[in-house]
Amino acid sequence: MTTQEYLARREFLKQLGAASVAALGCGGTRVWGNADTAVIQPKAKADSCILIWLAGGMAAPDTFDPKRYLPFEKGLDVEKILSTFPAIDTAVDNIKITQGLERVANVMDRGTLIRSAVQPDLGHILHSRHQYHWHTGYVPPITVAAPHIGAWMAKVLGPKNPVVPPFINIGQRLEGVGEKEELKAFTTAGFFGSEFGPMNLPYPKDAVRSVQPPKGMKPGRFSNRYRHYRKLIDQSPNRALLSDFQQESMLRSMDAAHRLLQSKEKHAFDLTRESKESYERYNTGRFGRGCLLARRLVEEGARFVEVTTEYIPFIHWDTHENGHSTVARLKSEIDRPISQLILDLESQGLLDRTLVVIASEFSRDMMIEGVPGSNAKDQSRARSKTLEEPKHYGLHRHFTGGTSVAMFGGGVKKGFLYGKTADERPLLAVENPVSVEDLHATIYTAMGISPKTAYEVEKRPFFASKDGLGEPVQDVFA
Repeated sequence: MTTQEYLARREFLKQLGAASVAALGCGGTRVWGNADTAVIQPKAKADSCILIWLAGGMAAPDTFDPKRYLPFEKGLDVEKILSTFPAIDTAVDNIKITQGLERVANVMDRGTLIRSAVQPDLGHILHSRHQYHWHTGYVPPITVAAPHIGAWMAKVLGPKNPVVPPFINIGQRLEGVGEKEELKAFTTAGFFGSEFGPMNLPYPKDAVRSVQPPKGMKPGRFSNRYRHYRKLIDQSPNRALLSDFQQESMLRSMDAAHRLLQSKEKHAFDLTRESKESYERYNTGRFGRGCLLARRLVEEGARFVEVTTEYIPFIHWDTHENGHSTVARLKSEIDRPISQLILDLESQGLLDRTLVVIASEFSRDMMIEGVPGSNAKDQSRARSKTLEEPKHYGLHRHFTGGTSVAMFGGGVKKGFLYGKTADERPLLAVENPVSVEDLHATIYTAMGISPKTAYEVEKRPFFASKDGLGEPVQDVFA
């Protein structure tokens, strides 16, 4: 990490920390508005949402938005490379995606593909800042801790099943990985309180451990320990450091956890209860098992589930070198589980009321960092104008000018293509650009939440979409 990157991250964390402290002091929240400004919530098209998060910057030209393809050839002019995978047909005549996503191609007739999502140029591009922006709708640093999109659904809609946590995060470790503090900053309910925060399950295969007492502990002893623990919290002198709202929120989250551990729904967390045949359809690795767990949780009434390929700097989709070979591997891990998730939800009659979103923080390009004219620092490890090694074959610079988002179920059109990027570099969105705010507004609208919904914090409104200005893309709805 360069000194510039280190200082940028340190300042980012410092200001986020101040925001978190400020949020702890807020005396609860209330819906913003009065008789003249009351928000009318749209009719929900979906009851649950699954976010498939391809963390690290999924290159759209190598996944959902194929361009001119050139195979690796030593000495090839880098400027000529737009896609490093050839295009393939899908179940929809006018939609092509790229080689390696053949199973996803077969289910494209169940959803909508947006090819014109855009992100702001935040200067020195940090994945943590763009991921914070995507997950909360706000660009850090801000003066309060912004809630994650899943926390908004948990807060506004409440649990679909009172026993199942309304916000579950699968596959991302928050300890033992790079930029862990930055990840923690947006994987939170923010000022809403801990009861609306995520249940974190970094290892899907071990998820069942989170809903059962320690091995060897009898149920009666576990309940007794819970009662004593709650009494200890009630009498703790540290409670004075938290507002009454935060104290009550913490206790309610404890009560919810205790109910889950006593319920039949806890079996949804146990992947060994899945048939061997079904398990193997998903079992491409941690991500695949995460998709299976998400399906089981939605079956039991989870409101919002995020499944991630996991963000670790310079690993997975964060392809600063070995881009082509890395993306080929990632496709083999995501293609079958994503398509199987769509097919299983459909076969069980759940897809129409479940919104599945596939997204990443931005795209990638061979030549351009940010967008043309950006002063963002080039972080690529491949600087040559010609290809000399296979490890430099791939899209390794961060590109914010146009990327793809796929949406299935939840009231969106089937086999629909929305937006377009240029056919030649720069691959900017040239038709129907969709900002992060408008994308969030679209997701919220599908879930029955107005993007103008706001809660009061620090005596001012805090909106679901930034400043309440996000507008849903109505064209994607059936």
